[in-house]
Amino acid sequence: MIQRPLAGPRVTDAHLEAMACSPDSQSAIDLLVPTPQTIRWKDGDWCLPRREALALCTSGSDDRRAVQLLKRALSPREVIEVGAPKDAHVHFHITAGVGPIGPQAYRLEVEPDGIRIEASSDQGAFYGACTLAQLLAWPVDGSDAAPATELRLPGVEIEDAPAFHRRGVMLDVSRDRVPRMETLFELIERFARWKLNEVQLYMEHTFAYTEHEQVWRDASPFQARELRELTRFCTERHIDLVPNQQSLGHFHRWLIHEEYKWLAECPDGVQHPFSNSLEPFSLAPTAQGSLEFVRGLHTELLENFDSTFLNVGLDETFDIGQGASQHAVAERGKGRVYLDYLCEINSSVRDRGLQMQFWGDVILEHPELVPELPRDAIALEWGYEADHPFQEHAKKFAAAGLDFYVCPGTSSWQSFGGRLDNATRNLESAARAGAAAGARGYLITDWGDFGHWQPAPVSYAPFLAGASRAWNAQGTPPDLAPALDRHVFGATSGSSSAGAMWTALGDVYRTSGARSTNASPLFFLIRFAHEGWPHERIEGLTRTGLDRTSAQVADLRAQVEGVGMACEDAELVRDEARWVLAMLDLACEVGRARLALGPGAGLSALESGARAHLGIKLQSLRDGLPPIWLARSRPGGLSDSLARFDPLTEVLAAR
Repeated sequence: MIQRPLAGPRVTDAHLEAMACSPDSQSAIDLLVPTPQTIRWKDGDWCLPRREALALCTSGSDDRRAVQLLKRALSPREVIEVGAPKDAHVHFHITAGVGPIGPQAYRLEVEPDGIRIEASSDQGAFYGACTLAQLLAWPVDGSDAAPATELRLPGVEIEDAPAFHRRGVMLDVSRDRVPRMETLFELIERFARWKLNEVQLYMEHTFAYTEHEQVWRDASPFQARELRELTRFCTERHIDLVPNQQSLGHFHRWLIHEEYKWLAECPDGVQHPFSNSLEPFSLAPTAQGSLEFVRGLHTELLENFDSTFLNVGLDETFDIGQGASQHAVAERGKGRVYLDYLCEINSSVRDRGLQMQFWGDVILEHPELVPELPRDAIALEWGYEADHPFQEHAKKFAAAGLDFYVCPGTSSWQSFGGRLDNATRNLESAARAGAAAGARGYLITDWGDFGHWQPAPVSYAPFLAGASRAWNAQGTPPDLAPALDRHVFGATSGSSSAGAMWTALGDVYRTSGARSTNASPLFFLIRFAHEGWPHERIEGLTRTGLDRTSAQVADLRAQVEGVGMACEDAELVRDEARWVLAMLDLACEVGRARLALGPGAGLSALESGARAHLGIKLQSLRDGLPPIWLARSRPGGLSDSLARFDPLTEVLAAR
């Protein structure tokens, strides 16, 4: 048998011939998500004529999810379950303490006389079935069409186990999109097949707490029954749905209401990054009422989850020390006041028999206090730029004896079409640093800052890349464009690639040559259009760069109609691409107008005809957002998102 190191160079045609393996089988292996840890090619193929029934045997497991997965992958072929392994084409063997080491590991063997999956747990067997289902979906018969006239798989042995025990995705469901249940079911099903085992829904105000309707009334929040349904759905797919509720900062959605201002650090409001107006932002950490209030929220929320974890947030507490806690901060220090509150929350979570997760940014501002963190708390080390110092920060948590996750991001937010190059490098850096430092988990975050204008497909490529990194931190992820075609969009023959279009769209932000952090410069041209020029968040913008970007956008707009997809939402995906590209085109026009006006001039200085032209395009895009929004998301939050257009609208309408 010949073993191929997955992190090494691509195998040549000569190597393929030596392994008695066709280029098509090599391609199928290369596009597995996630990339397996170890692959060994074996002599001979396994073949099954299309009309022959497939016999399947399981032993040692009552879990039906893996069997159901393979039955769907083999459809329309008949699958007959048999009792004896010797009579089976596919044999699942699940025996505790036998086979691959580790509860999530599996071994998959394809030989001329059949297929065998061996695991020491139902979870490992499910992951083996996920890998096999991907291979069965694209059998080696010289085409990408499935099902093939003859089902033929190359002889191969895969030994596989994850780099991180916990591998998850956190979806922002508070700013401003609240996804429909169908949207979540589709995403969670995909995450499960990519061997992710944790999902979180980031919540500020989007759960229907029984006594707090004033806060969530217009948000289309999750009802208790929906969270219980999601918990069951996730559990069936070996995913832990972890409850998530902000518990100190990011409380402005509550504190803007008079009924809750008594809990605020600064009741009269502060300037914070998530609003253009003054708002109270954090709870007062020194007020006993804050702790009691948060405990009450946790009590009601946790009734709907089976997880042994709770993410309490505690990040970005910008205003602590500026109001109610000012005296305590002057006396004890801001870090100490924060740590005392964190310990109180952790004690409450521990008393419930749960383990607390918290974002690690604030405590890292006070590194001398890191050793005093509760040893049973889990720090979430987050950072979203390609050069974020994951390694440096991870070492601090590891040295303190804490469990921790590394938490990179999709870089989709504040971008329209994404920042794919930044995302892939950020995801890789987090995986390598986390694996080296012994991180317990890897959490891919997908935010919705300032309107959540990016549609769902913008995040698909980072999700796919992140899932591969979470499982195989040191390996080489699949080529994203063809992997998206196979695992998400469903490529059709004779048409251009949807995966190639979306990955190219995700790198449009680089073409302008301008620099910005935590957002695309093209997004900032719209978001800060009402502010002075030049703007500190957009450096290096030039007319030449914007012209290059416009040309790339025009090329991609021409490609949209010819993209072939077999997915059920193909037309919606095209509409989402059209809207994103139109927003990028508008951003380029706004950028050229600002450059032409020169430093110090606002867009209101444009002559009326030019302002009217931009205003018409902006209104068209504003009108175009609701249909694509409502196809995947609930109506709550849409009005907040549309209001993000107001500053530019008002500038263009100025007389």
